[in-house]
Amino acid sequence: MDRAVGRTRPALISHRLLRGTALAIPIAFGAIFFALPVGSILLRGLRSATGDRVQEVLTGSSFAGIVWFSVWQAVASTILTIIVALPAAYVLARYDVVGRRVVRALLVVPFVLPTVVVAGAFEAVFTRFGLDDGAVVLRHTPWAILLAHVFFNYAVVVRIVGTFWDQLDPRPEEAARVLGASALQTAVQVTLPRLRPALGSAAAIVFLFSFTSFGVILLLGGPGLATVETEIWRYAVNRTEFDVAAALALLQLLAVVLLVILTTRTEKTRSVDAATVAGRGLRKPQGRQWALIAFVAASAAVLLGIPILTLIERSLATGDGYGLANYTALTEQVNLLPASAAKALANSLLYAAIAAGIAVVIGGLAALSTGGTNRLGSILDVGLTLPLGTSAVTLGLGILISLDTPPLDFRTRWWIVPVAHAMIGIPFVLRGVVPAVRGIGPQLREAAATLGASPTKVIREVDLPLVARALVVGAAFAFAVSLGEFGATSFVPRRPETITAPIAIFRLLGQPGDVIRGQAMALSVILMVITGLSALLIERFSGTSRGLL
Repeated sequence: MDRAVGRTRPALISHRLLRGTALAIPIAFGAIFFALPVGSILLRGLRSATGDRVQEVLTGSSFAGIVWFSVWQAVASTILTIIVALPAAYVLARYDVVGRRVVRALLVVPFVLPTVVVAGAFEAVFTRFGLDDGAVVLRHTPWAILLAHVFFNYAVVVRIVGTFWDQLDPRPEEAARVLGASALQTAVQVTLPRLRPALGSAAAIVFLFSFTSFGVILLLGGPGLATVETEIWRYAVNRTEFDVAAALALLQLLAVVLLVILTTRTEKTRSVDAATVAGRGLRKPQGRQWALIAFVAASAAVLLGIPILTLIERSLATGDGYGLANYTALTEQVNLLPASAAKALANSLLYAAIAAGIAVVIGGLAALSTGGTNRLGSILDVGLTLPLGTSAVTLGLGILISLDTPPLDFRTRWWIVPVAHAMIGIPFVLRGVVPAVRGIGPQLREAAATLGASPTKVIREVDLPLVARALVVGAAFAFAVSLGEFGATSFVPRRPETITAPIAIFRLLGQPGDVIRGQAMALSVILMVITGLSALLIERFSGTSRGLL
């Protein structure tokens, strides 16, 4: 008996040390690379709020117009996205059509595309169809922004509302039709009230993404259309008025926090009453239902397909014909960039791989060590999820003004780019891994420990195999997010070793000339293909009815 106690005490001490170390690493990482930068924004914003220059900016009529445009374009983007995407959510939730799973996967591709690629795709559409200089002009108009936001957020509504709809019992709608209600009456009086939780959740998320949109506004809106997000960047990068930028970032952060709270409360209602669930309501389409499916397919093809196909076509256009000249030119040095576009792409791939690795390690340690089942685990889970709702521009500005003095003088180091990207990718790992960890029965760990397995062996042999799928999905999301990240990276000094593909695309699109724009389109297509493959990997490992959306 004494020997048994002697054997368990070192094991208990080893377990506590391992758990303490596993907790300390994500806590320290989050404190240095998120809490400190964002906290610096808060402090500097509060200190500078009473300054003359800040007061001049905040009380000016132009700033009121910027706030108004930030809000109304987000509201309009949300309404349009729901209207356009709701029919697709209905079709995928109710009809068993060939290729349904493939379609669901393809719809995710626009969502994971880098924002500069989306902007580049719409720039290609405007150029190809003469919508940038003619009788009808969309370039640098609010309509360009709204169309791009609908394109980007289409999958959010389809996945959230469609998944919820898929779980609802279809019999109440069928009963209403039998009792004489028209299709419109059934939709308004029966279906929409039952979909309210999912619609509210999707609307809150789309509004948040549109309100904090950066690359789309900056490129498609041009200098004449600005939001609070783009003004933070302009004051910090172009005008170097950091006090004004910090004050604007503080206001933006407060607005985002309110939006995140609203989104979280809405998501808590995203549950289906067990009494209303009777299995999936999928059925084979018949008669006029095929017309609805054809209409949805055609509208999705126009909205999502034309920008992507036009981007590919413009990337191949060379003078009077087509070829690969724009792609081969990516290896050439241009004056606009500190390195070639190919070098920027190589940097992005390297940074994305490093960021995905960091996100998996930090997010995995946080999830495995706590599982989110106790108060500390819940606090850590929420703390590391906050970057998902924090503007990337705010994070980038915080890194710029806080990590600039020893021993934390990191802003000029090349590795600060993948670290910042990892901070944005960690929430995606947590959202997948924490539920998987909670699903591991404690009896499995206890049985392994009883058989003499050390704490590290329990994690290696029990925990990791059971959460491997969630880790792969989280890594794919973190990789895609890093590959397209533009907001935070735009604050990093642009040297050959720090320039990324999105920054290169932004610089190239900002210059006239078919050759320069052709390179931007070619680089955009390459990024689109890589992130599209990441989306397919996410769909493959996250299942058909569950995902991170």
